Amino acid sequence: MTIRMTSNMMSSTLLGSLNRNLYNMDKLEGQISSGRKINKPSDDPVGVTYALRYRSQLAGNEQFQRATDSAQSWLDETDSQMGSAGDVMTRLKELMVQSSSGTYSTSDMQSAALEVEQLKKQLVDIGNSKFGGKFIFNGENYGSIPYPTDASTNYSQVSTDDSSVKYVIGENIQFQINTTGNDFFGKVGESDNVFGLMDNVIAAMKSGDSAAISSEMAGVELRTNKMLAARSEVGARTNRVELVNSRLKDQETNTTTLLSKTEDLDVAAALIKATSAQTVYQAALKSSANIMSSSLVDFMR
Repeated sequence: MTIRMTSNMMSSTLLGSLNRNLYNMDKLEGQISSGRKINKPSDDPVGVTYALRYRSQLAGNEQFQRATDSAQSWLDETDSQMGSAGDVMTRLKELMVQSSSGTYSTSDMQSAALEVEQLKKQLVDIGNSKFGGKFIFNGENYGSIPYPTDASTNYSQVSTDDSSVKYVIGENIQFQINTTGNDFFGKVGESDNVFGLMDNVIAAMKSGDSAAISSEMAGVELRTNKMLAARSEVGARTNRVELVNSRLKDQETNTTTLLSKTEDLDVAAALIKATSAQTVYQAALKSSANIMSSSLVDFMR
């Protein structure tokens, strides 16, 4: 059966074709101006789903990187303070060896005792170290000073908070970053509590008792070794944080690449398509003008 084509049908068909060409050209121009393949969900529904997933992963990755950066800074500060404490212990042992040799006069002993008192105050200052406004040796109670600065304080009887400070540095990864004062300087009642040891050494120096000074050496060595072990643990934690941070950066690079492949436009290819679409549109306009130029008068001739 023959279908009769009317002028309205021809006009509608031509206009539909022109609008499709115009829409295609406008879409390509919009992509080129934005540099993105996807400017609205209808451009690529599946691609939008992947893009949202990648962006969510990047946001989580950024949060974990901030946590690892903070954790590493905390650990670096802890390591620095532990190094200073190690220097104090080294000087303490030097003074103990010198004063227990039997060559020190009473005046020398008094001078040594005064220096040990200053070393003790230095350890208190280290115990009260802060990072970002938080006391690093006082567990989760980092808002409170662990070692009071009152001159009458018996530091061998001071106990710090033993709870762990943990940062979330990855999916289901909680990482302890702190070392407590009890672990580093010694707990109340421990024979190698560094403040108790120093109190004993000061008393022995003031009384000129070389034998009593020598008897404290084993405890000082034991506490020094525990301090070194704690510092080594901090170093191990730092290494792990650095590895996690490196992995997060690799994940960020990979996810960014996938997001770019999903969203970013191949500008060179798009320019070729846009030029082609414009040529097709111009040709369609000319063709439509020729086809639709006939009128009723043309058929009456």
